[in-house]
Amino acid sequence: MIDYSKVLSRTVVETPKSGIRKFFDLMNTMTDVVGLTVGEPDFQTPWHIREAGVQSLEKGKTYYTANAGLAELRSEINTYMTRRFNVSYDPTSEVIVTVGGSEAIDIAFRSVIEPGDEIIIPTPSFVCYAPLARMSGGVPIILETKFEDKFKINPEALKAAITPRTKMLVLPYPNNPTGAIMTKEELADIADILKDTNIIVLSDEIYAEMTYTGNHCSIASLDGMWERTIIASGFSKAYAMTGWRLGYICAPKQLTEQMLKIHQYGIMSSPTTSQFAAIEALKNGDADIKMMVDEYNRRRRYIFNGLKSIGIEAFEPEGAFYIFPKIGDFGLSGEEFCNKLLYDYKCAIVPGNAFGNSGEGFARISYAYSIKHITQALERIEAFVKTL
Repeated sequence: MIDYSKVLSRTVVETPKSGIRKFFDLMNTMTDVVGLTVGEPDFQTPWHIREAGVQSLEKGKTYYTANAGLAELRSEINTYMTRRFNVSYDPTSEVIVTVGGSEAIDIAFRSVIEPGDEIIIPTPSFVCYAPLARMSGGVPIILETKFEDKFKINPEALKAAITPRTKMLVLPYPNNPTGAIMTKEELADIADILKDTNIIVLSDEIYAEMTYTGNHCSIASLDGMWERTIIASGFSKAYAMTGWRLGYICAPKQLTEQMLKIHQYGIMSSPTTSQFAAIEALKNGDADIKMMVDEYNRRRRYIFNGLKSIGIEAFEPEGAFYIFPKIGDFGLSGEEFCNKLLYDYKCAIVPGNAFGNSGEGFARISYAYSIKHITQALERIEAFVKTL
């Protein structure tokens, strides 16, 4: 018989499964569970966007597109980035349409990282960065952020983490799972550290539209940073298009021409139907974004105040659609707290250590759910906390 231990990639075998999916999968084996685990909008894709996809199918537009994506879509992405975030790219050579933001992050890593290169990753942060960095041959350097700093990057800590082998900084703001943002002034401090180096910034801006205390600032818009920044984003969050699996990369052509090779050989081109829908989203979707963000903002305030009334401390999130409350004060580990809450009170949230060791003592709660759903969850959390 074949010995799979001698066949499988050691790097992949040693990569843990996502802690987010663990609780989501557990929840799905139970009944009557109120879950606040998944980072997926509870809105349907707006009808005019779906209709554009349907019309593309009716007209027989089921062919491959150019590897980098439809020319019209790339042009619209540049127009959108320019008018919303004050950064511009040549749509013919500096924009790549990807299969979700996840592929965008993956090809950004693989186009830059060589074996042994160091990638600074602030945590708590989304679960994909460190595994993808390792699979690219890189060495993740974890930069722990703190509750008292609202989980923002501390410039002095960043300086201390940089070595001659540092190749890239991941900039995951607005942040999943903490809801933290970085303001223009705070990003300027980071830019001052990086702009005279050869360190590339991978700026994951998938939640850029979901900021509640001011407009999102892209670090690429700051002096000296455009040339060293890769922006990874997509349509899943802003337009409620998760299942359409469409994202994009914006970066200088010296970087995109290498990323495009990986995309060509691994993907060929992104889903054609999704690309036609995305054109409509960018052209006519601003009102949809506003409607959804206004509702998330209402839920954000509601869940923050609800947790506060229960006696659970959290800082008020400023971006994305997550809150990251402190649960370590109740004498249980994050895993113990979330397991007991799930099995005894049928409420599912994600332990903070799923997003890095610095997340221990916290939990991620998504408010991409209705007020009614959030209310039910808060009632169960309150009942549980009263027993501790």
